[in-house]
Amino acid sequence: MFQLEKYHTNVRTEIIAGITTFLSMVYIFFLNPQILGQTGMPKQGIFLASIIVSTIGTLFMGLFANLPFALAPGIGMQAYFTYTIVFGFHFKWQQALAVVFLVGVFDLVITLSHGRRAIVKAIPEELKAAIAGGIGLFVAYIGLKNAGFINFIIDKANIITGWGTPSMVGNGGVTPEMANFNQPAVILSLLGVLILIVLLLRKVPGAFLISMIVTTIIGIPMGVTSTHIEWTQSLSQTFSQFSKLIFSGFGGQGMPTLFNNWHDFLLTLATVFAMGLTGLFDAIGTLLGIGEQTQIFTAADQKEFAENKSGFKTRMDRALLADTVTTTAAGVLGTSNTTTFIESASGIAAGGRTGLSNIVTAIGFLLTIFLAPFVSVIPTSATAPILIVVGMSMMGQLRKIQWDDFEVAVPSFFTSIFMALSYSISYGIAAGFIFYILVKITVGKFKQINPVVLIISLMFLVNFILIAFRFAS
Repeated sequence: MFQLEKYHTNVRTEIIAGITTFLSMVYIFFLNPQILGQTGMPKQGIFLASIIVSTIGTLFMGLFANLPFALAPGIGMQAYFTYTIVFGFHFKWQQALAVVFLVGVFDLVITLSHGRRAIVKAIPEELKAAIAGGIGLFVAYIGLKNAGFINFIIDKANIITGWGTPSMVGNGGVTPEMANFNQPAVILSLLGVLILIVLLLRKVPGAFLISMIVTTIIGIPMGVTSTHIEWTQSLSQTFSQFSKLIFSGFGGQGMPTLFNNWHDFLLTLATVFAMGLTGLFDAIGTLLGIGEQTQIFTAADQKEFAENKSGFKTRMDRALLADTVTTTAAGVLGTSNTTTFIESASGIAAGGRTGLSNIVTAIGFLLTIFLAPFVSVIPTSATAPILIVVGMSMMGQLRKIQWDDFEVAVPSFFTSIFMALSYSISYGIAAGFIFYILVKITVGKFKQINPVVLIISLMFLVNFILIAFRFAS
């Protein structure tokens, strides 16, 4: 069934690879509730939704594409969901789930129609690298803030709106500063960062999971980690809360409210495009990056993927379909966008070459359900280091940009910097696209601009204008 002989592997190797991938990425099920839970979503329910979606996607990838790439909610998309859509655009979490479903549908349409080739070819390589690196900067920044390493100084003179209310808006006079390391939670975060860095430098398998567990245990005598666990109640709460999440994106506070007015409609449309493109780049980047290094995808496979215009003959085609279908399921079941996890590289390095290893990984995911009572135990100080390190590794994409070429550097800079400092991946992509067009027009290279980039940029520009008028008062 999995053609083990064709791919020069065996059952034992595939089982070991599946266990390795599971141990490398099981941490995501405990991180996801920490991030999405800030929106008001029930954490125990998020935990179960993440496991179910990841199991479905990983099995689909293994059985349909016969590839050892596991799927789960992506860290970048978790940040996008919480800090951009909910906190930035002031959407309710039910609306955000509806957006996730629409992103899945958008990706599914362009995947089935093979329109992804036109989109991938339309986006300049430097902007793709800037988007990936900018997401890394964004995720690392969130990690630093969650760890408590950064404080912000603000006084009355720098407040624009909201003085005396739960939420205030300040201007550029707000000043960040390094925190004083005299609080238990901040000290624990620092210890967590050091532990994780040491484990990664020593190339210890399952470093993320180990660092999270060790940091959580250290937090017990420090008074940061809660030790209150009720096994029966936690498990029952998990299923009860999950029942409140499933299909919630389609209720009265979800999908129907996204189209109440032109502003919400255009904002939703722009967000779906931005998230869809980001997820597409992420999936293709992960598949090609790991595939090239491990020769899972040969040069012939990649050529066939680029030229094949109908059907799903290649493993790459089938893998992208599995990736998009899983994101659609995520919006239905109650979690953020899924992605093909880079941590799959650990299992592939252990010898995994077929979908059999994914079957093993998926079984591990299901068994994780019994760890639900520990979701509320793990402190933010134990998960923040993961965000910092993952974000740091994602920033490596910025090296692909020719920074000494000012024509390339300008849109790349605004793409990456706006993502982090505006707390919005959408705004980063918008800034990059708009500056890219301005640069090309300035240097007399308008004909080099792909129509797809022009259309997307126009949508972003109209959205910015509507936002300005909406908040003009």
